[in-house]
Amino acid sequence: MKAWIKHNADPFATKIGDKYYFIATAPKYDYIALRESDTLLGLAEAEEKIIWKKHDEGDMSGYIWAPELHCIDGAYYIYVAASRADNIWRIRPYVLKCIGDPMVDNWEELGEMIPAEGDGFSFKSFSLDMTVFENKGKHYAVWAEKIGAWKGISNLCIAEMETPNKLKSMHVILSTPTYDWERVDEWVEEGPAVLKKDGKIYLTYSASATGACYCMGMLTIDENDEILDPNKWDKERYPVLKTDADLEVYGPGHNSFVKDEEGNDICVFHARDFEKIEGNPLDDINRHAHLLKVVYDEKGKPVFDLKNCLCCDKS
Repeated sequence: MKAWIKHNADPFATKIGDKYYFIATAPKYDYIALRESDTLLGLAEAEEKIIWKKHDEGDMSGYIWAPELHCIDGAYYIYVAASRADNIWRIRPYVLKCIGDPMVDNWEELGEMIPAEGDGFSFKSFSLDMTVFENKGKHYAVWAEKIGAWKGISNLCIAEMETPNKLKSMHVILSTPTYDWERVDEWVEEGPAVLKKDGKIYLTYSASATGACYCMGMLTIDENDEILDPNKWDKERYPVLKTDADLEVYGPGHNSFVKDEEGNDICVFHARDFEKIEGNPLDDINRHAHLLKVVYDEKGKPVFDLKNCLCCDKS
């Protein structure tokens, strides 16, 4: 399947005002770059501008993963996972802020995401892939955090936000890997993304290790239900997007959502075009960004069919 933007894992596209923006994990995990375009498809040809580079030492000097760009109360924020050169697995969510033009003006480092007062658990272990969303005037953060001894289990956590870089509430575990397809090689739920439609909130996430077994699950809640009550969320029994060898799409996941110029919901995800990974998966740069038009079934639930990719030929 033809890629939209090559060598950009964990793709995040958004429309703010009349501009589209694209941000993703850099191939060598060492900088954050933005693209801007008047059209969604135009992001593929837009110039990539590096707006921040990792530090030489200390915080944010190791891996730089999965940045997301959000506009909250008129300011721009980037949520990104970062580690230290002297401790590469100390992964935590960090926040950058820009007032003005995100492509031109300076980005201020706000440091690590701050837990709520008295919360001694959030961000104390491997934490990454933070996204944020608004519902009924409140802002929420969702992220993945490993809990448990040895390798740990990567769960999805959620909390209400006090400010764009601080939580208001203690986190709750929204979902944990319970099914076989979430436990291939690693027990993982990560990469949350939010889609709203007709009073429903759909939260997709990625599961299992990052090879061909990587796939996308989904949770659903009514917008009027208690967002912080995990029992109000319905979890799909089977993945909603997974490997399709016929289309040469392997390990689809870590998606985001954006509307195109016609108002269609578009799922932006990454995938490889081959099954076997040689060597360390972190050394492989061949996770490419794709665009998938979301359709809805008779019950109004989103359907992710790879045949609806905007670049679905094998060229």
